[in-house]
Amino acid sequence: MKIVEMHSFFGKLLLADRGDGLAGAWFIGQRHFPAGASDWRQESTPLLDSAAEQLAAYFAGEWTWFDLPLATVGTPFQQAVWRQLVDIPYGQTRSYGQIAQALGKPSASRAVGMAVGRNPWSVIVPCHRVLGSSGQLTGYAGGLDRKRRLLALESEPAC
Repeated sequence: MKIVEMHSFFGKLLLADRGDGLAGAWFIGQRHFPAGASDWRQESTPLLDSAAEQLAAYFAGEWTWFDLPLATVGTPFQQAVWRQLVDIPYGQTRSYGQIAQALGKPSASRAVGMAVGRNPWSVIVPCHRVLGSSGQLTGYAGGLDRKRRLLALESEPAC
């Protein structure tokens, strides 16, 4: 796995290229940070360069979506949840229950929450756009303060 570290106003991120797509974008120190990442090779790739450029533009309020190939990981249920996250428009939110409904599993809100928490592509697959049933901020592997700040960024008009 090839990796680069990226600095942002929201914290340092580790971006990983598995060779067949972006394996992850994790905030350093977040929950579910990949074990063994310290053994991965620091080396830039065109995919990592593109991911860093798109993330920098997003953090600057100049980019509202990502166009990056993602490496397939996770269970079929996790992948289905993550596809739902990608469909949440910039500046909008969904609840765990709404995602469960969209999957045809209305009683699976907790399972959706677990899958959202295991999303390896912070920001790129926008798990920060998922809220509790009454709109409250709930769990974010990168921390609730960071989630609050990401949502605030998206509530400002894009350039």
